[in-house]
Amino acid sequence: MRSKIYLILIGITLYASAFAQQTKPSENIKEQKRQERKQHIAELIKRDEEGSLIYNKQSLFGFKLNTDGWTALFEHGKYKTTTTTNTWFLEIGERKSHKEEKITATDVTGFPIGNPLIYGKQNVFYNVNVGIGQQKLIGGKGTKNGVAVSAIYGGGFSAGLLKPYYVTIIDPTTNETRDVKYEGPNDTLFLNYPFSSAGFTKGFNQMKFTPGVIAHAGLRFDYGRYNELLSAIEVGISAEYYTKDMPIMVNATPKKFFYNAYVAVEFGKRN
Repeated sequence: MRSKIYLILIGITLYASAFAQQTKPSENIKEQKRQERKQHIAELIKRDEEGSLIYNKQSLFGFKLNTDGWTALFEHGKYKTTTTTNTWFLEIGERKSHKEEKITATDVTGFPIGNPLIYGKQNVFYNVNVGIGQQKLIGGKGTKNGVAVSAIYGGGFSAGLLKPYYVTIIDPTTNETRDVKYEGPNDTLFLNYPFSSAGFTKGFNQMKFTPGVIAHAGLRFDYGRYNELLSAIEVGISAEYYTKDMPIMVNATPKKFFYNAYVAVEFGKRN
């Protein structure tokens, strides 16, 4: 009986020893990573207190509300000096006319019929912008809870994309419903008989491309903690010029030059 107990105790001891040897390296790795993380944060706090944004590169996503539409953006930046970062950006957005007004048709009981439509809208104007720029630090964070203020400027190329705006009408000659786009000043069907938008996807296969250029300038207020996270609000102005007129509304003169003011919310990371 005693020999069996000795054998069991020896087996338990050997198992515990083997288990300790297996778990010890992983615990050491975890502890090493914790120490590296603490050291990294301490370094970031030091940089933050010095008021300098020091990193190798940054990436951010954002959304702009413009005075004439909206824009989604991606920006990538590479550190150049203590106060300067070189950037490139990609933007996708929509330009709208100030004359746009969304309406909804109703039946005799007041119940909505079909999709809301924008009466007199000729084209949906999308734009895709690609360019380069710079971020210049104006004021660093005085404390780790402060705000870094940077000047943002850049420019590049724009792809203006016009998608025909289709509406659903009731044809007075056949009393049938069908989708139509604007065909010119004498298009009475488009102007007089629409009751619904034909939908978002209608007209994408007829989209037309017009090249242009873009420039923007603004101020970025970065609330990012320890400089490794970018959490910012940006305000500024933007301008675009296209090689052809870009008609949006039937009752508005088409133009080549567009400008707007914007406010953006941005999130990203530095490393």
